[in-house]
Amino acid sequence: MFNVLKTSKTVGLSIDEFFDKIEFGILNFKKGINNYLKGNINDFEDNLKTNNTLEQEADTLKRKIENDFYVYSLMPNYSSDIINLLEKADDIIDMSKEVLSQFDVESPDIPEDIKKMYSKLTAASVKSVENLIPAARIFFTAPELVKEKTQKVLFYHREAHTISTDIKRILFKESASLKLSEKIHLRYFALHIEQIANAAKVVALLLASLVLKIKM
Repeated sequence: MFNVLKTSKTVGLSIDEFFDKIEFGILNFKKGINNYLKGNINDFEDNLKTNNTLEQEADTLKRKIENDFYVYSLMPNYSSDIINLLEKADDIIDMSKEVLSQFDVESPDIPEDIKKMYSKLTAASVKSVENLIPAARIFFTAPELVKEKTQKVLFYHREAHTISTDIKRILFKESASLKLSEKIHLRYFALHIEQIANAAKVVALLLASLVLKIKM
């Protein structure tokens, strides 16, 4: 089994920092959604600014890691797969920034009786990423341990999908006071929060595929 940190300590540190940015970004995303739901708009705007900064920093680190892999010919048999993995992981923080931006621009009016559902959906999506990060980190040092750490990613992905479906069911079957346009708008935001969990699942499956390729 390979160990990137032994191959290049500098690249290993950059990889760790990259995943730090994603981890901080997803926790800040959770704070941002909950601040929006509670009406703490000033705090929400701070969360949005923070995620914009973290997203830019993660992009810079990703490009540095990609460049180092090519310049120093690190793991040539797997470099394209690893770079694709980093690209997909970077999608997570990109999406978190974009979703917060959509809340900022479109200002959805979420009814009080389903705000808790949106908070639960956010928590499940964030949990999927929180469980992904240790799996992604350990891939670069002990890939044989990845599988046991990705199971919770898939569990929280399923939970996020279930909650998102429940929100849509409430909107379209139980919220008679809402206009169709309002229901569609609110459904749109449930889907976008769920996308965070979808992105985590994509990375988890890529990790599993890479581990199999390394074993072959």
